Amino acid sequence: MSVLQEISPNVRNMKNLERAILARRAWQIKEELKQGVRKPYSEVIDVSFGDPHRAGVKPLSFVRQVLAACIYPRLMHSDKLPVDARLRAQRLLGACPGGSVGSYTDFAGIPYIMHRISEFITRRDGGVPSYPDDIQINTGSQWSLMNVVNLLVNSRASPRSAVVTPVPCHATAISTFMAMGAAIVPYYLSEKQGWKLEIEELYRALDSAKGVYNPVALYVINPGNPAGLVQSRKSIEDVIKFVSEKRLFLLADEVYQDCVYGENSQFLSYKRVLAEMGPPFSDTVELASFHSASKGFFGECGLRGGYVELVNLDPTVMKHTFTLFSKDSCAPVLGQIALDLMINPPQPGDPSYPLYSMETQHMKTTLVHNAKKASVVLNSLPGFCCQPVEGGQYLFPRLFLPQEAINKAKEAGTQPDTFYCMRLLEEAGVLASPGCDYRQKEGTHHVRFYIMTSLDIMEELLNRLTNFHTKFMKEFS
Repeated sequence: MSVLQEISPNVRNMKNLERAILARRAWQIKEELKQGVRKPYSEVIDVSFGDPHRAGVKPLSFVRQVLAACIYPRLMHSDKLPVDARLRAQRLLGACPGGSVGSYTDFAGIPYIMHRISEFITRRDGGVPSYPDDIQINTGSQWSLMNVVNLLVNSRASPRSAVVTPVPCHATAISTFMAMGAAIVPYYLSEKQGWKLEIEELYRALDSAKGVYNPVALYVINPGNPAGLVQSRKSIEDVIKFVSEKRLFLLADEVYQDCVYGENSQFLSYKRVLAEMGPPFSDTVELASFHSASKGFFGECGLRGGYVELVNLDPTVMKHTFTLFSKDSCAPVLGQIALDLMINPPQPGDPSYPLYSMETQHMKTTLVHNAKKASVVLNSLPGFCCQPVEGGQYLFPRLFLPQEAINKAKEAGTQPDTFYCMRLLEEAGVLASPGCDYRQKEGTHHVRFYIMTSLDIMEELLNRLTNFHTKFMKEFS
C-alpha cells in the first residue's frame, strides 16, 4: 500500500490552489531579476494575498511600539515610546503568566484579553451583551472556523455532512471545509446586482442537496471576500430566518468589519441583528462569529491572532468546544496582544491618538481611492466588468476572454483565468489571483486584485495592467 492510499481522503480531495503555482513562478521571477535578467519591469507587484504589509502598507506605529515593549520590557522605561504605549505594554505583560510573552496562556486565551474582547463586542453591538466564556481566542479566524466545523461535521455520516457556502468564496474556507470532511453546497451571489445575497438562492441551494448531502451549516462572509458586498439589515434578517427554518448552524465570517466604505453601507454584526430580532430567533439560532487581527486596516497577518464568539450553543456542546479548542494549547501570545490593540486603539486625549488617527485615516482614504480608481480603469478596458464594492479590500472583476485565449488555455492544460494571470505575471510583473480559486459560475472567469496598497503602487499596477490587457486582447481577438 502506498503512502498516498493511507492519507485521509479528505486531504486527498483538497484542490491545489492555482495561486500557489503563480506564487512559485513569481518567486522565480524575483530571483531572475536579482540575477540581472532583463524584463519589462524591475519588480513584481504582488496583489494576490490579503496582506497589507506584503503589499507595501506600513504597520501602525502604536501597535509596533506596544509589541516592542512587550518583547523587550526595558523599553517600558524609555522615553522613546509614548507613555500610553508603555502603560499598555505594562498592563498586557502583567496579564501574561510569568509577565512574559514567552509563556503559555490559558487554553481559551488570556482572561484579561477575553474580557476586553467581550467589552468591545458589547460596544460594537449597541449594548447587546457579550460574555468572555463564549469567546475562544485561536490562531486566526480560519483556525477557529476549522474547530467549529469539526464539531458540526460527521465525515462518516451518510448522507455526507455539508456546508452551504457562497460563490465566490475565499479559498482557505473551502479548503477548511473539505479538510474536515464536509461537502460544499454552493449558493451563488448575484454578480449583476453587485454580488447580492438572494434568499431565493439559498432555498435553491438547499433543495439541490436533498437526498445527496446533509447540510449542517450556512457560511456567510460579511463584508464579502472576494466580492466586497456589505449586507443590509434586511438581508441579515432574511438569512437568520432561513437558518432558523432549516435548522442550520450559522457561520459568520466578519473579519473585514472595519472596512466598510460604500455609500449608504453600514456594518451590522449577525450577533447584533439576531439579538434585536428577539425571540424565538435570538434564543435558538446557533451562531459562530469570527474576527481576526490579520485583516482590515490592522493587517497583522503574521502574528496569527483571531477569535470566535459562540452564541446559543447548548452547555454540553460548549464543553466539547472547549475540549476541541484546548487541543491546540494556546494561541500565540503576540497574536492575542494584537487582538487587544485592534479592539482597543488609542482614544482622543491619549498621547498616541493623533498619530494613530492620522495613520488609520490615511489607510481608509487610500483604500477608498484605490477602489474607485481601479474600478474606473477596469471598466474602461474591453473585456472587464467590475461591480462596485462596498467593503473589504478586494476587487473581483469579471473577465470576458476571447475564445482563442480560452482555447489556448485548454491546450496548455490550465484554467482560462489562470492562463491570463500567468501571462499578466510574466509580461507585466503583476501577481493577481485567478477566479477559479474562489469558485465561480461555470463559463465565467474572474481575477481578484488586493487593493490595500499605496497610491504609487496602485498607479503603477493599473498602468501595467492596462498596457498588458490591451496587448493581450489584441493578440487573441
